[in-house]
Amino acid sequence: MPVSGPSPAQSSLPAAAARFGARGRGAEAVPAGKPALPTGPALPFGPAARPLHPVSPPSPVPAPAPASVPDAVPVAAPVPVEDAATAAPSPVPNPALERIIRGPSGVGTAGLFFTPRQAPPVVPPVVPPTAPPAPELPAPPPPAEGRPIPGLYHHPVPEPDPARVAEVSRRIKRWAVDEVEAYPPEWEDQFDGFSVGRYMVACHPDAPTVDHLMIATRLMVAENVVDDCYCEDHGGSPVGLGGRLLLAHTALDPVHTTAEYQPTWAQSLLSDAPRRSYRSAMEYFTQAATPSQADRYRHDMARLHMGYLAEAAWAETKYVPEVSEYLAMRQFNNFRPCPTITDTVGGYELPADLHALPAMQRVIALAGNATTISNDLYSYTKELESPGLHLNLPVVIAAREGLSDKEAYLKAVEVHNDLMHAFEAAAAELAVSCPDPRVVRFLRGVAVWVDGNHYWHRTNTYRYSLPDFW
Repeated sequence: MPVSGPSPAQSSLPAAAARFGARGRGAEAVPAGKPALPTGPALPFGPAARPLHPVSPPSPVPAPAPASVPDAVPVAAPVPVEDAATAAPSPVPNPALERIIRGPSGVGTAGLFFTPRQAPPVVPPVVPPTAPPAPELPAPPPPAEGRPIPGLYHHPVPEPDPARVAEVSRRIKRWAVDEVEAYPPEWEDQFDGFSVGRYMVACHPDAPTVDHLMIATRLMVAENVVDDCYCEDHGGSPVGLGGRLLLAHTALDPVHTTAEYQPTWAQSLLSDAPRRSYRSAMEYFTQAATPSQADRYRHDMARLHMGYLAEAAWAETKYVPEVSEYLAMRQFNNFRPCPTITDTVGGYELPADLHALPAMQRVIALAGNATTISNDLYSYTKELESPGLHLNLPVVIAAREGLSDKEAYLKAVEVHNDLMHAFEAAAAELAVSCPDPRVVRFLRGVAVWVDGNHYWHRTNTYRYSLPDFW
């Protein structure tokens, strides 16, 4: 039985990094033509990182964002080596740039750095002698509500930037209401209660701009519109799901047909909220992503839809799968499409050959599996209150292994913890065996996404509440 109380925020990555250092791998181990592996917080923003293409929305340019939330973070040009000694330092530091350069700073992200991170020096702002005193800043918001599941292995994260949360929340609601008409007015409270702005800012703290965050936010909302309207809460049904999902998938993976039938297909993409949402979110995404990143995302969405269909088939036949069968389904019907785009949202690219490494695929699969079982655990009470039998890991364990509801739930916590430990071990091994800066940065981004996903589930008390098992 797991020990009550939050687990210590530890990762197996520091130990693996120590072994990496002991082997003497350094700049000389990097293949010719690649930059030497930097250490410390500057790692993810080295010369290997590819800048993101500018994001140009397909619809008319919306009104500018409030001045307090910049759309882009300016980056100063590098100083040539020969001029470094005489270059005058900037009198005023750029806090936004410093936060981006030092990378994610949550407790659960430390394990992906090869060397211990030091806090950046505190540099007081330069204030002219005659300047009036700065206005007093408002008090920071109180910590989010909610408590973690006792015994669940996780890493706490800092509260997401409230200015970014507010701006992402404002933009995504305008997109959902005005651009794609994703939900009617009577669903507004549910949309607000989803707290998608807080979700995405927590999962992508290294996103260079709000525009980058919006790439992930639109896709997340679109995926949930499809799930709600086709599968679950708002008119969803397993009956006929395959046809609906196939047609929706063509909004992500376009149909190439004859001139006679092309207009009919194109018009069908506007016929319902799921297809409108997929089409628009994918247009924004492909303007920011490389062709390889876009094709990777389409592949992962096909995986997701196949998982939806397996669960629907079991619902139609009233089949309760074996635990191993359920876990296999959950490897497809899971969060995988979200962390797999962490490089696009971060403004760089993990090349296709590195993403396709079997070791990288294992890391991504384990991250998706662990976060999806975490969702099973946090949504357990909510799903019990819904009509019919809703499959989740505790329900399947109870049915197949003859355990009580409490015993099954606690065993599901153990399954989650095993998956988390396997994820961290696999990520550490890959960081050691393939010390390419882009690989290490991507692994760090996936780990941060896992932590941010848990944070959102823990704090979203509008949607989730814990069972009374402790």
